[in-house]
Amino acid sequence: MANVKMFKLLGVMLALALIVWGIAPFLRHQPITNDVLVTAIIFVLIGVAYMIILYNPSWTKAVFFFEGIIIAVAGYMILDYPYNMELVVVGLIIIAIAVLAYMQKLPPSILKWFYR
Repeated sequence: MANVKMFKLLGVMLALALIVWGIAPFLRHQPITNDVLVTAIIFVLIGVAYMIILYNPSWTKAVFFFEGIIIAVAGYMILDYPYNMELVVVGLIIIAIAVLAYMQKLPPSILKWFYR
């Protein structure tokens, strides 16, 4: 049976892998396009957010809220028309879930992930 420390270690490894995956195009000197820039922002953001949530679970709702804002704004500001609207919708859905979690209006099966 795996213990909690093992899951935290695997979570840290996942977060670091996401951060490295996000900055890898810059380290490999690939041409930096808008798609690469948005992908890097989102991967690094998710990696840092996961690291914060692992060590401070009470911040889950706030991190989720700001993650939704960053995804929506990065997608809208950097990407071209059809793709930016997709990220705006995803960001708004994440923001709505975070707000509903603050108000405790989500089903208990989902709410358990926000209140640990």
